[in-house]
Amino acid sequence: MKKAYIFPGQGSQFKGMGLDLYQSSDSAKSFFDQANDILGFDITKIMFEGTDEELKQTNVTQPAIFIHSVVLAKISEDFTPNMVAGHSLGEFSALVAAGALSFDDGLRLVAKRADAMQKACLLRPSTMAAILGLDDKTIEEICAGITDEIVVPANYNCPGQVVISGTIEGVEKACELLKAAGAKRALLLQVGGAFHSPLMEPAREELAAAINEAQFQSPLCPVYQNVNAKPATEVSVIKENLIAQLTAPVRWTQSVEQMVADGAGLFVECGPGKVLQGLVKKISSGVELKSI
Repeated sequence: MKKAYIFPGQGSQFKGMGLDLYQSSDSAKSFFDQANDILGFDITKIMFEGTDEELKQTNVTQPAIFIHSVVLAKISEDFTPNMVAGHSLGEFSALVAAGALSFDDGLRLVAKRADAMQKACLLRPSTMAAILGLDDKTIEEICAGITDEIVVPANYNCPGQVVISGTIEGVEKACELLKAAGAKRALLLQVGGAFHSPLMEPAREELAAAINEAQFQSPLCPVYQNVNAKPATEVSVIKENLIAQLTAPVRWTQSVEQMVADGAGLFVECGPGKVLQGLVKKISSGVELKSI
């Protein structure tokens, strides 16, 4: 049975995250201290003692989840993946855990990503919404039919749960049409902007330059990437997919289905929370699930 390690994205943060690791492991403490130096501010203080509101800030949330996830993988005595994948931000954690990027370079890219996304959010009011209980094809067709605004599927989380992303007017219009088409719920999300949509193009361009400058190596196992749900080991392919990720949908359902088809029988969530385990269970009920 093959082991797939999966890494969560934005939204899995919680107050006090990583404190137990910091206090119980010298190796973990070293990574946390290193992160403070790289970022130029005391992120560990916010992770351990900050409010929910402070943790929600994109420039804190993304590095915090990345640090927590990677440290868990790095100090685990049994980190032996046959394959890895990460949800959105989690793809960076997966790449570092699998040895394709150093901790330093990975954290710098995540910080750059968070900053670039935050700036893109300020350029045009935008949002996201979770659509529950409707098939992917109907969601895609309704979004494509709205031509006077931007709205696209952004996250294929599991069957019956897709997140859409775009301008505020576009998302609101889509929500009404999707409810009329039979969606059980259409919930506007409390996010700063339209992630994984064409509105992130300025952030994609900014991040592309940083990714192309970073030192990548071949990972120790295949990395199933968000943009196409396929395994990648070639550095050029990994970089290309990582650059495309900001404006493309996260194909999580398809990634898990492909990993299962390729022999994954145990999914190990590596990072804060258990959100991904819940999604995997809805995608493939026959696999084992655990977390570290």
